[in-house]
Amino acid sequence: MSLLVGASGFSFASWKPGFYPASMRSSEFLSFYAQRLSTVELNGTFYRQPEVKTLEQWAASVPDGFRFSVKAPRTISIFGRVDFAPEFCARLRSLGDRLGPVLVRFDERRERDDDFLRALLAAFDDDLWLALDLRHPSWDGVEPLLDDRAVRVNQMETDAPFRYLRFREPPYDDDALREWAQRLAPLDDSGVAVHCYFRHEDEPTAPAYAQRLLELAGDR
Repeated sequence: MSLLVGASGFSFASWKPGFYPASMRSSEFLSFYAQRLSTVELNGTFYRQPEVKTLEQWAASVPDGFRFSVKAPRTISIFGRVDFAPEFCARLRSLGDRLGPVLVRFDERRERDDDFLRALLAAFDDDLWLALDLRHPSWDGVEPLLDDRAVRVNQMETDAPFRYLRFREPPYDDDALREWAQRLAPLDDSGVAVHCYFRHEDEPTAPAYAQRLLELAGDR
């Protein structure tokens, strides 16, 4: 399937023993996670550039087909240092074919002019998929500025080859997850790569929701 579902993060000791075994070391979390889910969203990179060695180790810990979505550093998107993007992109290559979309968070309001958005998009490698986290209503109508490698988070209607969904309002019961499985089915059937991430909570609800959504998508 082209439906990839996971959580926003994986390195949470509070997920023991509900998801990770009680005796499991934190160094084993990712490989265990990747045996059960097909993708993860990395948010720590928002605060600092990722270490190449760490990315290489993570890539070696997951099976073929697993994908890391990586949040761009705030230095680039919030502070406007688009000249930092090439270095970030170079580091991401350490993930090899495990690299998924790049999540780019913007300021809450659309305070800069559109030239900044164009410059930011141009600063990232052409072959990277970009998911733009534009939550404030002031960004409404920005879609014509995006090319086919960039989508807004939770944007369903687009010609881009992927979608990027962030589920941020738990809890999600079976009816809600079944509705989403049905809604995503046409995209999955047409080969669109759909990346879905459930919000981290102290309890391991995110991996549970993700596993259940995959089950429901497979049962349709």
